[in-house]
Amino acid sequence: MHFFKAWKQLHWPEYAAEMLGTAFNIFVGFSIITFNFGKGLPMEHLVPNPSIRLLINGLIFAGSGVLFSISPLGKLSGSHLNPCLSLAFWLQGKMHKLDLVGYVIAQFLGAIIGCSLIKIVWGRYAASINNCVTLPGQGYAIWYVFLAEVVMTCLLVLSIFMFLSSQRLMRWTPLMVWLLVATMVWLGAPISGTSLNTARSIAPALVTPLWQYQWLYCIAPPLGAVAAVGIFQLIPMGERSLLTCKLFHSPDYRCIFKNVRVPYKKDSRIS
Repeated sequence: MHFFKAWKQLHWPEYAAEMLGTAFNIFVGFSIITFNFGKGLPMEHLVPNPSIRLLINGLIFAGSGVLFSISPLGKLSGSHLNPCLSLAFWLQGKMHKLDLVGYVIAQFLGAIIGCSLIKIVWGRYAASINNCVTLPGQGYAIWYVFLAEVVMTCLLVLSIFMFLSSQRLMRWTPLMVWLLVATMVWLGAPISGTSLNTARSIAPALVTPLWQYQWLYCIAPPLGAVAAVGIFQLIPMGERSLLTCKLFHSPDYRCIFKNVRVPYKKDSRIS
């Protein structure tokens, strides 16, 4: 009985929303990557400059995540879509341990679903670029690629923390994430593939399969997230701390996170 009671107390709607959001983000993002760089598709001739195509990738890939964050499902789950970000929120004492596990599993399942759909829909075009597997850029030392992923993930998480700890900036978090991630994809993809997200890298490696260098994307982004937590705690901000763990917080949606300092719809099951 205790097991079933605990099972029922878990926040399944949030986990489902996180899974669907991650699947949507991966499907849209990988679709634009395939359209821009897949062999036999017209973009190579229409836009011969690969840097411009990378910028398009970043704007649409990041944009799909931002669109989800302001959707009803995104307002419910908080639209993390990234186990590294959920890990960082947990380390800040803002997530329950079981919710962290639920979110991470949902994010990996969502990424696998999104990547599997890419393989089905785009077929040989996706296969021509290894189903969007994240790989280091040619000519870069592994240590440099590793450092790039750590620094970019750290900057992303730290920026989210800074915005979500300010009443004035909080509402602009999705816009900031869109522009920042788009820039990171544009400038960082030639170096590391701009993963920032372990689920984003593991899913295509599992579907393809191609595991070369994937250890790097299992270690570097989480390490960057941990570094961001440490840096954020060292920044002198007085009593200021994270107000919420949602990228776009709405008081009309329940919030399952801990120590939230903005209004939200109460739920008696949350403790």
